[in-house]
Amino acid sequence: MRPDPDADDDALRWEGDDDATLAPGWKAVGNPAPLKRGATSAPAAGDDRTGADVDAGDGAEVDDDGAAPAGAVQTGSVELVVLGVLGGVYLLYTIGWIITALRTATPGTSVVGDFMYGLGLWLAVLAAPLWFVLALRGARTARSRLVWLAVGVVVLAPLPFILGVTA
Repeated sequence: MRPDPDADDDALRWEGDDDATLAPGWKAVGNPAPLKRGATSAPAAGDDRTGADVDAGDGAEVDDDGAAPAGAVQTGSVELVVLGVLGGVYLLYTIGWIITALRTATPGTSVVGDFMYGLGLWLAVLAAPLWFVLALRGARTARSRLVWLAVGVVVLAPLPFILGVTA
C-alpha cells in the first residue's frame, strides 16, 4: 500500500490557514489593523479603531486584544544591539562591584562606621542594575535613553576593581 502524498503536506499547514476572514485586517505594509468585533474589513482612516480602548496604566493605550496602538514606535535593530551591549557593560559593572564588596574588608573604626561602609559597598552593587532599569523605563525618547545609559557607563565604573585596590 502506498502512502498518501497529501498526508505529508498536512504537517506543513495549520488548520484555518486558508480562512478568508484573516486577510481583510492586514494593511499593505504588513502591520495588522485591529478590527471591531464582528467586522470583516479594516476600519477607515478616520474611524474609531476598536471602540473599546483601555488604558494600560503606564500611559499607553491598548485595545481589548492587548495590541499596541497604531502610533506606537518599535525599537529599531541598531538600538536593540546598542541596548544589548550596554546591558552587558552594566552586568559586568555589577559583577565588578560584587567582587569589590566581597573582597574589601571594613576599616574597623567603629560599629556604625563599619555598617555604613558595608552598606555603601552593597548600594554600589545595586547602583548599576537600578540605573539601567530606570534609564530604560524613565526616558521618553530613544536618544535620551541612550544618553542616560552612556552617562551611567562613565559614572558607575567599578574603579576599585579596575585599579586593583581590592586585591
